[in-house]
Amino acid sequence: QVQLVESGGGLVQAGDSLRLSCAASGRTFSNYPMGWFRQAPGKEREFVAIISGNAYNTYYRDSVKGRFTISRDNAKNTVYLQMNSLKPEDTAVYYCAARSLRGVSYSLRDYDYWGQGTQVTVSS
Repeated sequence: QVQLVESGGGLVQAGDSLRLSCAASGRTFSNYPMGWFRQAPGKEREFVAIISGNAYNTYYRDSVKGRFTISRDNAKNTVYLQMNSLKPEDTAVYYCAARSLRGVSYSLRDYDYWGQGTQVTVSS
């Protein structure tokens, strides 16, 4: 059984940092893209950052470029999201996701495995 388990969320003030982790079990994702998505109250889930299987390529939504960094440790089957200079508009539930195909995609429907989510709340 494949599981993705996120951790690291919390309540912080604007300008603070958080590091999210997502540990995968049940299969190895070292050759496959993984990503972080988020969903704010009343809004649709959206792409935040994606990393290719070999970690050579990373992709970010415009609003987080220069503030967030996605990385992965394939030996640990884990992906991370370092979030700096957090803003109130970053408040959301953050989800980790993994594909079972090798191509990178920004579309939620192309991700086959999802974590349960971790809440990030940024106060002003």
